[in-house]
Amino acid sequence: MSPSGTTTSSSSTDRIVKTTVLRAPRVRVWSALTDPVEFSRWFGCDLKDPFVPGARVRGPVTHPGYQHLTMDITIDQVQPERLFSWQWHPGGDTHIDPSEPMTTVVFELEDVPEGTRLTVTETGFDRIPPARRGKAFRENEDGWTGQLENLRKHLA
Repeated sequence: MSPSGTTTSSSSTDRIVKTTVLRAPRVRVWSALTDPVEFSRWFGCDLKDPFVPGARVRGPVTHPGYQHLTMDITIDQVQPERLFSWQWHPGGDTHIDPSEPMTTVVFELEDVPEGTRLTVTETGFDRIPPARRGKAFRENEDGWTGQLENLRKHLA
């Protein structure tokens, strides 16, 4: 959490941005973000394949109430201890057209006196078909707040 105990956020119709300060060294936060087994623990899924650029990583969602979904991401960038990104179809709809544009999720890490500042940015919502766009955006806006809290607890 940030020193004030809050996560800051901003958004537009195309972009969600969440920033928090985690009381853990950057190497520790990096491991929680990029080790598939550790990531699965706090994110609520079961991923096993390595997070390497270009890899498609899939596995069941384990979060209660969402077990009917599959986590399906394509790893984009991996810049050790600095930046990690993937693309996915947001919104948890099992009937998404695979040709539909994906959003991009970027995790950026920065050392701060209290630990590590983590900024999560998800972009590309304006390209999603209008029938799904609003729901996907709202769910992910709330979802990233919850996931950052899950990560904070995992690192504690």
